[in-house]
Amino acid sequence: MPSICMHLVVSISGHGFGHVAQTAPVLNALHGLIPDLHITVRSPVEKKHLASRIRVPFSHLSSEGDIGMAMISPLSVDVEKSRAAYRSFHEDWDGRVAREAHLLKELHADFVLSNVGYLALAGANRKSIPCAALCSLNWADIYRHYCIASRQDEAIAAEILDCYAHANAFLRTTPGMEMKDLPNLMPVEPIAEIGENRRDEIRKILNLSEDEKLVLVSMGGIAGRVPVENWPRMDGVRYLVQAAWQVRHPDAVAIESLPFSFPDLLASSDALICKPGYGSFVEAAASNVPVLYTPRADWPESRPLITWLNEQGNCVEILQDALLDGSLETALRRLWETSTPRAVSARGADQVAEWLSNEI
Repeated sequence: MPSICMHLVVSISGHGFGHVAQTAPVLNALHGLIPDLHITVRSPVEKKHLASRIRVPFSHLSSEGDIGMAMISPLSVDVEKSRAAYRSFHEDWDGRVAREAHLLKELHADFVLSNVGYLALAGANRKSIPCAALCSLNWADIYRHYCIASRQDEAIAAEILDCYAHANAFLRTTPGMEMKDLPNLMPVEPIAEIGENRRDEIRKILNLSEDEKLVLVSMGGIAGRVPVENWPRMDGVRYLVQAAWQVRHPDAVAIESLPFSFPDLLASSDALICKPGYGSFVEAAASNVPVLYTPRADWPESRPLITWLNEQGNCVEILQDALLDGSLETALRRLWETSTPRAVSARGADQVAEWLSNEI
């Protein structure tokens, strides 16, 4: 246990909300172990969203942090745009790492935790600052899957992998990609914030009957929307959707109109409609909420996520066309009739927090 105030600098990717969903419970648990720890979060994610998940004091620095993948939609990667962005990012790689190292030194960082940008790890290593990665995926494997078209791309993939491999550890959350090329891989248990079931309160607010069902629709923070306004009405079902989607449907309710957190709304729902994503899948499983998902066949993380969720016994797959036109009734009825959820242990946050408390 540190005897002086230590500074943890945390880099969180803005490529979907799953990175925040994995990191926030760790920081919340770590605060209980090291109450006087100074935490700085560097992320392009708005502080309002970060604060809705990170419930301990932290400073916020806006930062691009990593590239992730350029997305055409929540389900489709723009490969050419992604490849061009990585080539530009690595054009003056040594200089970029030097600037990152200088910034971390100016911040007086004692430890760097990244989910899952690799530049922060490279900068930390340049200044001999201990560091670790935390995620269910890494950008080296994602980049290699989509973008290898030349020796230049191979060299970029090698630089990315080197950043992860030289961290003190890569804390690979369960479920997650295999990451067989990382010598410092440390698998950890599932990480999830489990909300409180507020269904009775929601029913009173929305004047719902006892047999009406709540279906949460979420694409996990990736820009894009689902055309819920095109969906036919389904007797006894209300959809919870983002206000930014501006859905005009008689059975749609804006999430933001309800005075509850997203984890509470999820725990209060009868089903979640989503794409494969770590936060969506694990938090739903931990809250015993069945999942109707549309596949992302080309996304490398999808297979381990789907395999894991199927093992929990509470999911059904639908095609993208069904998500677009709203022909969901048969799949939803089957989900509710056949779902046999298992209790999911989500001890990963405590596990990672304990490890960090011994490293900082």
